[in-house]
Amino acid sequence: MDNVLVTGGAGFIGSRFVKRLLASDDTDHVTVLDALTYAGHRSNLGAAMLSDRLTLVVGNILDTRLIDDLVAEHTTIVHLAAESHVDRSFFQGGHFLSTNVLGTHILLDAARRSNIHKFVHVSTDEVYGPLLTGSASEDYPLRPTVPYASSKAASDLVALSYWRTYGVPVCITRSSNNFGPAQHPEKIIPAFITTLLKGGKVTLHGDGGHVRNWLWVEDNCQGLELVLRHGHPGEVYNIGGGTDLTNKQLTNLILNQLGADWDQVQYVADRPSNDRRYSMTWDKIASLGYRPAQDFDDALAETVHWYRDHSDRWAPQLRNPDAPVAAIQLDTPQVTNHAH
Repeated sequence: MDNVLVTGGAGFIGSRFVKRLLASDDTDHVTVLDALTYAGHRSNLGAAMLSDRLTLVVGNILDTRLIDDLVAEHTTIVHLAAESHVDRSFFQGGHFLSTNVLGTHILLDAARRSNIHKFVHVSTDEVYGPLLTGSASEDYPLRPTVPYASSKAASDLVALSYWRTYGVPVCITRSSNNFGPAQHPEKIIPAFITTLLKGGKVTLHGDGGHVRNWLWVEDNCQGLELVLRHGHPGEVYNIGGGTDLTNKQLTNLILNQLGADWDQVQYVADRPSNDRRYSMTWDKIASLGYRPAQDFDDALAETVHWYRDHSDRWAPQLRNPDAPVAAIQLDTPQVTNHAH
């Protein structure tokens, strides 16, 4: 039985993964560490907050003393805490490097001093950079373009160095673009859905021909659990979905789901360093039993339905979309254990 520490466990992907762990007989207890900044919310955990097998610790991965104490109490770490919004990284690069690289180092260093059985470090396909043709396997060179992707590539290398140097049992996952209900509306699918629901116009960068692979969040969590249970230390596992789309194709599908027209779309200048195409293979994780389970059109319909029915969850997040990321707080952490 595992005592699992999940960093970023109140975020979009992390909260789904926590619920999956709690549904498993192989998990004894889950501790969520989350700073509860703009993208992490208790509401994402929902009914899981009532479980006596869940503890929520509100704190920051840069808090060395807190990390040391938490890691010492756990057998397994799944590290999802990260700054992840590309546009924010253009003007807050230092914050991304601090959280994504230094925060990962602090967590790994604590794991080195403890009896950690598995450390799963969650990363992104953006570390491979753009591929106009072909697909990146796990040993493809890292060629990140933007500060966000560079910070994730650096944290990947730090994680692997702790396996090679100290024997910390690290596995890395690199997933493609996640989507699903309750994702923060800064990401393209919820941004387009919520904008259209409000009657606004969505914006396509450049010619809309940028290609991304789309991964249903529950499929990603399936892959994360497979790596947690069966992944080999020192290995990297790509996790992809079954659907590649240009942004223009994606926009058309969202318009159709909402009964909207192309007159609600406007083209704008391309953003800086907007990689043309991401693509990667995922044969390695398929060998562990991974298969995307959700049809893209059905998943998109479920996502649209959630945003239609939950404006109380996303509308407050749109009131000040340009607000900067909250400053890092290293105050005394708050602990919520619903066993008591």
